[in-house]
Amino acid sequence: MTTITPIRKAPGRPDELSEWDMRIDLAACYRLIAHFGMDDLVYSHITARVPGARNLYLLNPYGLMYSEITASSLVKVDDDGNPAEPTDYPVNRPGFVVIHGAVHRARPDVACVLHCHSHAATAVSCLEEGLLPLTQGALQFYDRVAYHTYESMAFDDEQSARLVADLGDKQVMLMRNHGQLTAGRTVAEAFSLAYFLEDACRLQLEIMQSGGRMILMSDEVGKRVAGQYEKQVVPPEEREWPALLRLLDRIDPSFRD
Repeated sequence: MTTITPIRKAPGRPDELSEWDMRIDLAACYRLIAHFGMDDLVYSHITARVPGARNLYLLNPYGLMYSEITASSLVKVDDDGNPAEPTDYPVNRPGFVVIHGAVHRARPDVACVLHCHSHAATAVSCLEEGLLPLTQGALQFYDRVAYHTYESMAFDDEQSARLVADLGDKQVMLMRNHGQLTAGRTVAEAFSLAYFLEDACRLQLEIMQSGGRMILMSDEVGKRVAGQYEKQVVPPEEREWPALLRLLDRIDPSFRD
């Protein structure tokens, strides 16, 4: 079983994020998913737990493109997906309750749940073998990917318990024939996991498409490298996230509004 350790504090970031800090991070995450071509028009969600509130969450206003989302436009909802304050935007309640809300309720260690239908991860989710230990990047996820069998669109509340059970204590899931889900202790971590999972899946598909004989790395190497990622790689808050925010600020800083 995967052990999820506390993440180190990023330099210059407060020990406890305010709701506005979380809104900025979450809006940035939506913009980045769009920037890297991993969005699905106005569909799917990235959700974040409101700091200091046990049962309140932020998610996208239903109907806005990911590239349009701002900190102030994010909708605050309760456990049941009902708006917790007045909003001019509708909420995709089933999508929140069946997937995101279920994970948030079951996993108090998780601050952000990211679910998307990115092309490569969705393609690999359709392969019986799933993600293979073919590249160094893939080994970040060695023995750390959960799988959930496709049942239906996210309208059935009863599916929630099975999805949560399949995720267990992992942070990454390939939802069979559907897409990917990452669960981060921070928004930055959820995005980083999703980005590098998509990259590993894309490389796998390109390798398979070549028709050459694949070299799979051993269980020993897989475990060693996955452990190295967990122990030695700098958390995304300390290096990746500030750089990504600078990228967004250059492109369009309105995500902060």
